[in-house]
Amino acid sequence: MSQSPPDLATELLRLAEADPARLTELATEVARRARTGGDLKLGSSAHRALGIAALHVTDLRTAERHLRDAIRLAVRAGSPELAAEARLRLAFVRCVQGRMEQAISEVELALPDLHGAGRARAEAQRAVIFNHLRRPEDALASYRLAVPVLSRAGDHLWLQRVLSNRGIVHGYRHEFAAAESDFQEAERLCRRLDLGLSLAVVWQNLGWLNALRGEVPAALSYLDQAEERFRTLDTHQLCWTLADRTELLLSAGLIAEAREAAEETVQEFERRGRKVGLPEARLLLARTAYLVRDHEEAVREARRAALAFGRQHRREWVAVARFVALRSLAAMSADDRASSTGERDGRVSVRQMEECAAELAETGWPASEVEARMIAARLAVDAGRPARAERQWEIAARRRHRGPAGERIHAWHAAALLRLARGNVRGARSAIRTALRLHDEHRATLGATDLRAHASESRVEVAELGLRLALRDGVPADVLTWAERGRARHLLMRPARPAHDRHLAEALAQLRLTVARIDESRTAGEDTGALVERQITLEREIRDHCRRQAKTPTESVPTEPAPSAPAPARPVSTEPIPTELTPTEPIPTEPIPTEPIPTELTPTEPISAESAPPTPIPAGPASSGPSPTGSSPTGPVPLRQVAEALGEQALVEFVQVDDVLHAITVAGGRSRLHVLGPPAAVRTLVDRVPFALRRLARRTSVPGSQAAALNLLRDTVAKLDALLLRPLAADLRDRPLVLVPSGPIQALPWSLLPSCAGRAICVSPSATLWYAGSQAGHARSGDARVVVAAGPGLPGARSEAEGVASIHAVPALVDDAAGAEAVLADLDGAALAHVAAHGRIHPSNPLFSSLRLADGPLTVYDLERLRRAPEIVVLAACDTGRFVVRPGDELLGLSATFLALGTRTIVAPVLSILDTESTTLMIALHKLLAAGHSTASALAQAQQQVARDNLEAYAVAAGFVCLGADSTMPS
Repeated sequence: MSQSPPDLATELLRLAEADPARLTELATEVARRARTGGDLKLGSSAHRALGIAALHVTDLRTAERHLRDAIRLAVRAGSPELAAEARLRLAFVRCVQGRMEQAISEVELALPDLHGAGRARAEAQRAVIFNHLRRPEDALASYRLAVPVLSRAGDHLWLQRVLSNRGIVHGYRHEFAAAESDFQEAERLCRRLDLGLSLAVVWQNLGWLNALRGEVPAALSYLDQAEERFRTLDTHQLCWTLADRTELLLSAGLIAEAREAAEETVQEFERRGRKVGLPEARLLLARTAYLVRDHEEAVREARRAALAFGRQHRREWVAVARFVALRSLAAMSADDRASSTGERDGRVSVRQMEECAAELAETGWPASEVEARMIAARLAVDAGRPARAERQWEIAARRRHRGPAGERIHAWHAAALLRLARGNVRGARSAIRTALRLHDEHRATLGATDLRAHASESRVEVAELGLRLALRDGVPADVLTWAERGRARHLLMRPARPAHDRHLAEALAQLRLTVARIDESRTAGEDTGALVERQITLEREIRDHCRRQAKTPTESVPTEPAPSAPAPARPVSTEPIPTELTPTEPIPTEPIPTEPIPTELTPTEPISAESAPPTPIPAGPASSGPSPTGSSPTGPVPLRQVAEALGEQALVEFVQVDDVLHAITVAGGRSRLHVLGPPAAVRTLVDRVPFALRRLARRTSVPGSQAAALNLLRDTVAKLDALLLRPLAADLRDRPLVLVPSGPIQALPWSLLPSCAGRAICVSPSATLWYAGSQAGHARSGDARVVVAAGPGLPGARSEAEGVASIHAVPALVDDAAGAEAVLADLDGAALAHVAAHGRIHPSNPLFSSLRLADGPLTVYDLERLRRAPEIVVLAACDTGRFVVRPGDELLGLSATFLALGTRTIVAPVLSILDTESTTLMIALHKLLAAGHSTASALAQAQQQVARDNLEAYAVAAGFVCLGADSTMPS
């Protein structure tokens, strides 16, 4: 209290921007002493600071009361300028309340009493309101007046706020360099002035800017820092951070997480009474509901948002909210779902959607406009009005050369449809390739495996259009190429991880310790609630840390910023103010509509199971394909290279489009395209297989149960064989097989099918990945180590591990020696690894799928720390060969991770297995491997041997598959 009143007032206002909670206690005491001493000016400043603090940490009514007290005291003190300064803050409160006209009125009342820096502050506050009213030019004009005056006056407290606000305007206009410059200068000033809260706001804005540019890892890093600070200070900016995180999750295709975040965002805005942001939060919730096909909630929340925007006189936001509602109504009609909305059972007319698109164009929502025109075109095709459809595609396609990547991807899709409708098939294919290239350039910037896998959702529809064209032409090479363009692409990019990530290693060690304590507590009958919460927290920290990792140095850098979505009003410096100016959508956030857009193509029909004549594969010079060295491939592997690499093997790639299953065979230098029929029957039969195998594997089954199960299994696999492989028998003959499954047959135990019995079979997520693995063996040499480990609590695991180890004359890692870090260190670069342990598929995040070792789980995140993956991996653990399948046949899980890291061959079960029954199979397998048999051949022979022993062993052995490319142990 030794400071002079002017200096004390300045410090109070600074502290309100740095630590509002601490300020409240101090300013309350200063206000009391000022009242006692009759210092009206100091009292006004103290109440203004209390109003600012209340805005951040308590509620708007308290903030309004303090600011009115500040105005009243300033008037009594005969200081109209001091009253005007308080009135500017009151204008901001009105703005946050969504009362824009009153906010403008407060600024107009303050202006006559302000001069110099004070008037510049008023201009800056008015610019914030202009942002909400979507008047960016007016906002920038006000900022141009304010910034030089504040700079000359040395008012750095307001200058940092104004720079942060102006950066937002630049960001919405996609002037990214100018935006980043403003944010960086604001960050420097915040650090210099020790403004902790304002610094967190700048971090949030930098996170938002990086999200706009498609730099997801950097965006996550900034948002995490900001959120941590806001939660510590308990300020309202947390609302906006949650909204930004929701946008980012949407942009990465993490829809389930985005919906949870959107719900939390709505709750936080409601709790804090931030009416200006609540409709944006409801709009976010509507968009996430649409993506999970909860169209009724999407319509309901979008309409609530539209009403709120209307009350706030935000016409442009009303337009986009109406579009979100109309889009869901159209989807409801397409899904034949009953609607409670009363609008002709949810049906939407072509005219309605065309008018909506025009309104979006007028109000500055280009990406939503493109999507609206795509929906209008689909509706026009359905209504038999091709000319109107072409008109909408034509308008949408105009945006293919400008704007963020997401907007251009949609526009190139429109261009493809337009060219196709006009008979320009070659031009349509070119447009599709361009759209896919733009998407892949964006995905290359993502370091985390789950981000890359989910990001593929938005490319599926575009890739399927190219695949339809190829199927219509019936050229096997083209069909294979287009199938590969949309299949398991993220596995061809190694996850981005620092060589020595100490933070990740420590977090994973803490997770293992926590899981081990949970197991101990459950065994002892103790409560595990706190430990489970700790596990969830650690998993979230690990997930978010890995998502913040950027692309690897060898991966391509996008040539343009990736897209963002209609964002909420921005938290402006210490205030959540400027709104959307030129919003854009993220790639997977609002996909061109969820239901496929009809084209002029007639879907391929399963007229018969007969195949087209075989096509000879011409010889020629090698073309670019996947690199065996671990770098990302330039594109799908050409069919000719596949044929050369196959040698005596035959490849079958299954393709599912428009509810028809096709197969491409490549064998003996020839390729052929086959139509197999609808996949529904296949799906039903595949679902029966696990049930039958589990019944067979139970020794305690009731009398006759095993016999019934065996009959069911034989009947089921015979029918599957007749649907999937017997139509291809003339091409396949008795060759070893490479199978690339799709959809329902990803987890099929292929050895059960009569055509596969005793045959060497490799199953791969894509032909491109198989080719990369087959070529990698030519370059790999050196380490011939064999690693064998067993986890705890698994009957027979120790004896299995010791038996396998004795075959290869190596020690087995068992008991405490089989800890996660020890096993991981031995796995690095090994020629062969065998792990017998409990396997677990994580219910919500496949990257926490794990093998249970002595000190806890060895997760996918652990495996991604390997510098060099083992060449051959054998996993005698439940479900470790089963993939979690995302759209585009993007696969996640333990086996998928090994393949992505460079492992050539994996032997693992695609079903749950009886642990005690795998030892016989594993011993037989490893004897054959040690004798020089290839992995696929060894597995096939071992399964045949075990099948002769007993039904239980047969049921267990049948669940194992050979994944990747075939390989032989180095001598």
